[in-house]
Amino acid sequence: MIKSIEGNFENPEVNELLIKHFIELRAASPEGSAHVLDIPGLKDPTIKFWSLWENENLMGCGALKFLDKEHGEFKSIRVHDKFRGQNNGIKVINHLIEEAKKLKIKRLSIETGAGKFFLPARKLFDRCGFKVCEPFAHYKEDINSMYYTKLINE
Repeated sequence: MIKSIEGNFENPEVNELLIKHFIELRAASPEGSAHVLDIPGLKDPTIKFWSLWENENLMGCGALKFLDKEHGEFKSIRVHDKFRGQNNGIKVINHLIEEAKKLKIKRLSIETGAGKFFLPARKLFDRCGFKVCEPFAHYKEDINSMYYTKLINE
């Protein structure tokens, strides 16, 4: 059974996973095209963050940033290396969608990289019903970025 914990940045495993996520995404993104948030960035009051645990093992994490009262953006979606290749990315996305519904969000959007490194993320978003869209919020057209969106029901 999966349990989620909101916040929990001080947990050493969560901290390590987020730092690894930040370092890898910065390295894979060209200068000026990296939109990954570090831990202080995830602590912004417009963002809710959850870590997901399976049998006391950190399975993954993800965050929801409020763009307005009905539009949210997914941030920092990451599956722990031990849980990759087992459809756990879908579990993280589904958890975030359920949390968004509780918060009355009606549209979810995601920015991710356009390069080969980000192909698994793009495939995951496609499988979860997200559709390619124009840049949203503060984003601008960028050859290194892809944008996705999805309407969710309550």
